[in-house]
Amino acid sequence: MGEIKKACSLFSYGTPYIRGEMSLEACMRAAALIGCEGFEVVAAQMISSYPYVTDEVAGEFARYSEKYGIKPVCYAANMDRGLRRDRDLTEDEMLARAVNDIKSAHRLGCKVVRQQYLLSPKTMLHLRPYAEEYGIKVGIEIHNPETPSTPAIMAYREAFDKCGSEYLGFVVDFGCFSTKPNKPYWDRAFANGAQPELLEMLEQMRYDDVPQQEAMERLIKAGANDAVLGAVAGTYGFVQFRREWDVEGLKSIIPQCLEFHAKCHYVSEDLHEASIPYEEVLPVIADSDFNGYAVIEYEDEGGYDSVEMTRRCAAMIDKILATIKK
Repeated sequence: MGEIKKACSLFSYGTPYIRGEMSLEACMRAAALIGCEGFEVVAAQMISSYPYVTDEVAGEFARYSEKYGIKPVCYAANMDRGLRRDRDLTEDEMLARAVNDIKSAHRLGCKVVRQQYLLSPKTMLHLRPYAEEYGIKVGIEIHNPETPSTPAIMAYREAFDKCGSEYLGFVVDFGCFSTKPNKPYWDRAFANGAQPELLEMLEQMRYDDVPQQEAMERLIKAGANDAVLGAVAGTYGFVQFRREWDVEGLKSIIPQCLEFHAKCHYVSEDLHEASIPYEEVLPVIADSDFNGYAVIEYEDEGGYDSVEMTRRCAAMIDKILATIKK
């Protein structure tokens, strides 16, 4: 049996941070107070010198890390392919940015870089010598609507299998295991006057894998209003859900998992995530040889209190892990 350690993405406090209600120090303190051993930073959000890490920025992170006893775990990179107005970045340009991300992670003391799948499997393989030189593992994020078994991710799996380097792998976002509608999206639709019976119809069509265009046509024919039709994009996009989550896919890639994103959109007072089956997912990981971090990542779509929702997610993870250990 492995060991799941708890960390927190400072992205979880993104809304109050952007509003000026929380400083970087306050975000790190909040993460430490809920028992997190480490933190992840979304570089483009909280590194003032992005895409570089200056001595001043590195020193600031190091001071707070020591003060609150919470260590740097992951540098979450953004592959900004659309950085230029006139064209997309080339593969070579994206490789150069990814190499810089490795160097920045090294300066902060992080051991993992989260990359996004705009970076191709071929380019990921070109990162190997840099990752090994700096001792930084680089993981492609598996994010909804992808799962460990979808074709896009299978291409990375095949490349990593052939490469055989422990420095390349995956960062799996638990959102890709959703089995129920996303509560903030559904609540927003209801607040905007969505017909409940047609949201139920949309839910069933998603479970039945009805293609998006066909789903739209059926809903329009049934008299769906704009609130219902507006929910379709998310339901078929980055907050998809499936009848069964990809348990076999998860099991097969755990040896290549560098960390997990413990995504949450809404955790109830009784510590249950509304759409992601944590009670099923965490035991699978705990029963493996995985030894690393589940990084809490609250995604603020519903306007809930970021500090409280992140605290609930941490408490939920603690509760489930305590039950497993019994």
